[in-house]
Amino acid sequence: MRHACVRAGFDGVELHAGNGYLLDQFMKDGVNDRADGYGGSLENRCRFTLEVVDAVSNQIGPYCVGVRLSPYSGCLGCRDSDPDELAVYMARELNRRDILYLNVVEPEMSWEGDAGALGAGHHRLQAMRDTFDGTLMVGGGYGREEGNCAIAEEYADLVAYGRLFLANPDLPERFRRNAPLNKYDRATFYTDDPVVGYTDYPFLGQTSKGNGMM
Repeated sequence: MRHACVRAGFDGVELHAGNGYLLDQFMKDGVNDRADGYGGSLENRCRFTLEVVDAVSNQIGPYCVGVRLSPYSGCLGCRDSDPDELAVYMARELNRRDILYLNVVEPEMSWEGDAGALGAGHHRLQAMRDTFDGTLMVGGGYGREEGNCAIAEEYADLVAYGRLFLANPDLPERFRRNAPLNKYDRATFYTDDPVVGYTDYPFLGQTSKGNGMM
């Protein structure tokens, strides 16, 4: 691991333990029906993920390790019966391991822009915020105002943007100017079309050449 990433110049490793992938499947009781030491109780279901975290940390140091979680997501049919308990348990265990950051996908949220504060859906991760002492990154459905609010309220240290960044290659500048955003075209996600999709969204001042719209 050290030769593959640190010596290559990477700052660290983010372990993807969310969105229905293998580690997420072990953690959630909606899909994990094992009867051995990696199934049943919450501790057993989370054991594999934490073993992977420990193995990577032993190679490159926990200060170079981040973990992505999506306890509230049902992506690919991967759901848990008590996502609040799962979220806090993993935050506590990862806090004990002194990893650098947690990257957590928000549950479905409501945004009350007129109120000037985070909607109730955002605060679902508050218990993780209170439990984890490292850097907390949140993402999923955030816009400019929602992201600013999350940081201002110290609900998160960082906000991740995916779909908006895909459609707006100059997203930080658009946020700075509070400029209109290109609309993303979900039909072009995860395709191999070399012409339409990831690279044809316009920068500010450019005319759209494909699916990007001002």
